[in-house]
Amino acid sequence: MSTAPKQMMSADEFLLWAQEREGRWELHDGVPVMMSPERVLHGDTKGEAYSALKEAVRRTGLPCKVYPDGVAVRITSDTNYQPDASVSCGVRPAPDAQAITDPIIIVEVLSPSTAAIDHGRKLSGYFSLKTVEHYLILDPERRVVIHHKRGQGEAIETRVLASGFAKLHPPGFDVEVEALFPAP
Repeated sequence: MSTAPKQMMSADEFLLWAQEREGRWELHDGVPVMMSPERVLHGDTKGEAYSALKEAVRRTGLPCKVYPDGVAVRITSDTNYQPDASVSCGVRPAPDAQAITDPIIIVEVLSPSTAAIDHGRKLSGYFSLKTVEHYLILDPERRVVIHHKRGQGEAIETRVLASGFAKLHPPGFDVEVEALFPAP
């Protein structure tokens, strides 16, 4: 990841600024950070994850919306992240909104350049939002899901899943681990 010139900006200023830029950007503590180009495996994995979540929501009939990458998640007034997929069961944002503030499920696909950020800054950032119940980190190389779930009090429970189902309660559905990845 590379950063833009050191210009501090708010999350709202960033969204306007990013519209005029090539590539994908995130805002980390007021500083725009360009995201690295994606490998094919990364793109395929986030597509499968989006499809699996969308099918689970459709199957259960829950009033949730699954968002693909490109829809930002506002963490603070100076931080916006771009997860690879997210699920919200709250009030639907306006059609022209660029960010959501109430995700219940967040998905990030690991890549060599983002692993430390996904396991560190983003883990704490996503769980700073009261609505986040699940943070799924997908490792496409090992075909493993690292499922962080909000526990009792301030606890975050972690399970590493190579098969079976990720139980996403709330909102109230399971997703087969294998469905989150492209066919081998």
